[in-house]
Amino acid sequence: MAQRRLTNKQRQRIAKLQEDRQKRLSKRVEQALLAAEDSDTRQGRVISRHGQHLLVRDEQGKKHHCLFRQNLGEIVCGDRVLWQSASNDQGVVVSLLPRDTVLSRPDYSGRDKPLAANITQLIVVLAPKPAPTGYLTDQYLVAAELIGVKALITLNKADLLKENEWQQFLQQFSHYQAIGYPLVGVSAHKEHGLEPLLQKLANETSILVGQSGVGKSSLINALIPHREETVGELSQASGLGRHTTSVATLHFLDNGGEIIDSPGVRSFRLGRISRQQLEQGFREFTPYLGGCQSSNCTHHSEPGCLLIDAMKRGDIHPERLKNFLHMAEQLEKTR
Repeated sequence: MAQRRLTNKQRQRIAKLQEDRQKRLSKRVEQALLAAEDSDTRQGRVISRHGQHLLVRDEQGKKHHCLFRQNLGEIVCGDRVLWQSASNDQGVVVSLLPRDTVLSRPDYSGRDKPLAANITQLIVVLAPKPAPTGYLTDQYLVAAELIGVKALITLNKADLLKENEWQQFLQQFSHYQAIGYPLVGVSAHKEHGLEPLLQKLANETSILVGQSGVGKSSLINALIPHREETVGELSQASGLGRHTTSVATLHFLDNGGEIIDSPGVRSFRLGRISRQQLEQGFREFTPYLGGCQSSNCTHHSEPGCLLIDAMKRGDIHPERLKNFLHMAEQLEKTR
């Protein structure tokens, strides 16, 4: 059924409601700031955000509902902030601290929209079904290289395959291990099936990415048995109810690791980057960059291309070069 188009009067009414809602929220922020004027400034970590509502964890591990002014910018899950207590367990964020890393994706207008901050590790989740795509995997790995974080590939649903099938499945991705990306096989449904992944999560702030159906939610639910409690805390503090189930949330593991559960990565794609940045996103290309016979080599079929020569020698996997060329073509189309 076709979606009903709004009249100009209906659009104006919606815009007025949104404006009134924003004014009420801004007034609440100002009132919170006044109440917090005499309180000490403390450091905290953003556990979750919905609109201008934040759940902030203080240095003692206690969580507080906070508001913030829009002029602080785009605060996201994982951010470190300075905040002041206003009343009870509520407060107001007064400053956004510098980020070590930030994972972003382009919004509908093409501008980069932050998804999560201060991550140290990106985990690409693959499974036998749906069949994994090397192209999407390489997009994730390029993102990890460009923001400067570790990356590993987790092969989920190990219980679905027989031993010989599992070995064949692992072999498909052996070229990633050869260039330094660890491969970890896990199953959320087998006893001790998560141990290999838990070892990699220790003392890291990780985010799981992967196409729909690979079992990210099952993994997160198995790794974080009390996940719903954190979601409920934001819901109770902000009065937002069921809407908080679709926001990014930071969870803490017993081994010192942290996981950001972010629905935003379901439709993840690379933003506006240069061809040079794309080349740098393929780590095995590094020894050859800038050495081709042609100074503006596209690495398609030019004579004296070091990447093509390396592929022929087996130092670069053919699929990786093919995926790079396709990504480069897509970059040209979006300029």
